Amino acid sequence: MRTIAIGDIHGCTKAVSALIDAIEPNQEDLLVFLGDYVDRGPDSRGTIDFLLSLENSHKTVFLRGNHEIMFSGCISEGIDPIRWFQMGGLVTLISYGGRLQDVPANHLDFMARCLPYYENDNHFFVHANYLPELPLAEQPDRTLFWEHLHQRTPGPHSSGKTAWLGHSPQVEGNIADLGHLLCIDTFCFGGMYLTAIDVDTRQIWQADKLGNMRSAKAPEKKVRRGFWRRLNG
Repeated sequence: MRTIAIGDIHGCTKAVSALIDAIEPNQEDLLVFLGDYVDRGPDSRGTIDFLLSLENSHKTVFLRGNHEIMFSGCISEGIDPIRWFQMGGLVTLISYGGRLQDVPANHLDFMARCLPYYENDNHFFVHANYLPELPLAEQPDRTLFWEHLHQRTPGPHSSGKTAWLGHSPQVEGNIADLGHLLCIDTFCFGGMYLTAIDVDTRQIWQADKLGNMRSAKAPEKKVRRGFWRRLNG
């Protein structure tokens, strides 16, 4: 069985579809998606439709990202959408026809049941960040969903497991590898790539937002503190 982590999609449906075609997952493989399925990119509605279809045919884990929190909060909790619009939400609303009330119930249900984290014997997966000294079940929401790596780059987790993160865009399109932590948000919506990686063998697949595959490239080693570049949301 392979465990394959997939980074921030941000409405790039053609990219995630191309990755799944290239990976050719079987019934035993587990696909772990790190959140941020919506906003910024061209086809948030199509992305969720694709993931719901994939869920019916393969073993999947879907983590919650901060963009799902904003989107569902505007619908279910009546939160003012201005901040969400500023962080890429307007293009998502347009993909649903321009009205929050037209978002299908199964899309709301999908976002509501996304997980805050996932772990197995050797690895753990979160959307944004973690506190090394706390078990995953005790991590604060701000850390799990919102904190960028430029704000705080954590050391190894107390569990000894390897951390897999999204959320902090790698604007050159390459995975950042700190050894104990790998960030696989490779800036697909911004003109780079959506990344999938087998967490055990480190085989990499990457596709751009038009669905064109990139030749495999090894994770880029990053060892300096403060190298993370800041992007809003």
